[in-house]
Amino acid sequence: QVQLVESGGGLVQAGGSLRLSCAASGSIFSIKAMGWYRQAPGKQRELVATVSAGGTTNYADSVKGRFTVSGDYAKKTVYLQMNSLKPEDTAVYYCTVTEILNYWGQGTQVTVSS
Repeated sequence: QVQLVESGGGLVQAGGSLRLSCAASGSIFSIKAMGWYRQAPGKQRELVATVSAGGTTNYADSVKGRFTVSGDYAKKTVYLQMNSLKPEDTAVYYCTVTEILNYWGQGTQVTVSS
C-alpha cells in the first residue's frame, strides 16, 4: 500500500510564498516522476508542475517563473516552492507519484487573498 502525505498549504496574501511538501511511503520502489496538480472550485484538475527521475521539469504556463518543483528521490519526497502567489492560484493542490501506477495525495488547500 502506498501513502502520500502532503503538508504546507494555508492562507497567504497575494504576492506571498508557500512551500508544499509531499512524502511517499509504503510499497513504492522505482519512482519515475513526481509532481503537483491543482483543482479550483468548479474547475477541472490541472497540471501545475512535474519532475522526472532524470530531473526534467515541466510547468503549466500560468506558474512558470513563479513556482519551482523539486524532488528528492532518495527520500521519495516532492516539493513545490510557490512565490508571487496570485488569487487565481487558490485551489486544492494534489501531489502525484508515478511508478507503474499513479498515486495521489489527499490534497492540501492553498488560499491566496487579494
